[in-house]
Amino acid sequence: MEAESPHILVVDDDDRLRELLRKFLTENGFMVSAASDAADARARMNGLAFDLIVLDLMMPGESGLDFAADIRARNNVPILMLTAMGEPDDRIAGLECGADDYLTKPFEPRELLLRIRNILKRIPEPPAKPSEIQMGDFVFDPGRERLSRKGRLVHLTSVEAALLCVLSERPGAIFSRDELIHRTGATGGGRAVDVQVTRLRRKIEPDPRLPRYLQTVRGRGYVLRPD
Repeated sequence: MEAESPHILVVDDDDRLRELLRKFLTENGFMVSAASDAADARARMNGLAFDLIVLDLMMPGESGLDFAADIRARNNVPILMLTAMGEPDDRIAGLECGADDYLTKPFEPRELLLRIRNILKRIPEPPAKPSEIQMGDFVFDPGRERLSRKGRLVHLTSVEAALLCVLSERPGAIFSRDELIHRTGATGGGRAVDVQVTRLRRKIEPDPRLPRYLQTVRGRGYVLRPD
């Protein structure tokens, strides 16, 4: 499977349907993760970024409507809602909670596939990655994983370089510790990420105790704010 394949999260408490969807979407070229309820889905989203969520409306515990509203308050990931309730008010409630589309059970798998592809087509292309990231006297080249200061190379460990690469993908975006662990291969849990951030700050910040570029967002993670 190509690395560029969209990654879909299927959230449904029906074990049989969840497995059928996982198999069907995988066979049609998608990367697929599955979750049995909102808590399971939230845990997976803490460590991975998904291109689309297929979400069941009726689930035990936190409903699909509540979960969709919570997602939309913090994340722009597209949501395709599935439900056995097909009344207009039910569809409207799903859309009001942030769903991008709505499909009533039972459904034809080919229609689900078409709706997913149509949603993904509407997503704008991400802005081109900057060739270089400027942080005061420092310049980071993500393509070469090189940090320099006034033309002189600054040594980075492999994890430090990976951390800067991930953060520089979306300057101004907040990355959770779990996502940074997953993307950089850092070992030792969240504390290991904190240590790497501290080391990076010593290299790029005028005052590491008052970081200007590599900032902490309490309770959420880290963000890179270049010049």
